[in-house]
Amino acid sequence: MNSAPFRSVDIDLPSFSSYLRESQGPARRLVAIAGAPGSGKSAFANRLRAELNTAWRGISQIVPMDGFHFDDRVLEERGDRARKGAPHTFDVNGLLAMLDRLRADDGTDVAIPVFDRALEISRAGAEIVSPSMRIILVEGNYLLLDDPKWAALMSRFDVAISLSVPRSILAERLTARWQSLGLCPEEVLAKVEANDLRNADLVIARSRPANFVVRNF
Repeated sequence: MNSAPFRSVDIDLPSFSSYLRESQGPARRLVAIAGAPGSGKSAFANRLRAELNTAWRGISQIVPMDGFHFDDRVLEERGDRARKGAPHTFDVNGLLAMLDRLRADDGTDVAIPVFDRALEISRAGAEIVSPSMRIILVEGNYLLLDDPKWAALMSRFDVAISLSVPRSILAERLTARWQSLGLCPEEVLAKVEANDLRNADLVIARSRPANFVVRNF
């Protein structure tokens, strides 16, 4: 992705899907789908993949950033367990290496890790990106983060889209997410206020502008 200043363009999902299909050439393309926790990245990526694959069967696959969570054992040893989901709790160098493998597009399969939310653990080699996948949808909170440890990711993406959601709606969604897991009100409040919204504020304040913006609310 070009690092020169540019103006983000508002767009909706069907229009973005059309743009990707109409502009797709023979080369594999990596698409960043970025946004704060609770902005609906996973749901958006799944809908976008479905639209792309309906129009052009088997062209697109999702690669979630969450597969690069450090294991809870590592976070416990580092004193970071309570901040799981913050930028420093991810293996950003591992993510960068995987993006480079995908960009190489050398005709080989690429194994990717997937975060298992039921087990709260990343499973290595849980999915395979085959050479036939030409549009790779990489989704995650910090893909556009303007931070020295994360900035190298931006050059690996051919196009980036950001999901914009008001902070109040993010708080509602994040609260509902933890409530659905059966946490008590005190635990929900601690998760949302002490971690999730801190991460959301960081994404909102320090992400580089994307090529496109979806108002996902």
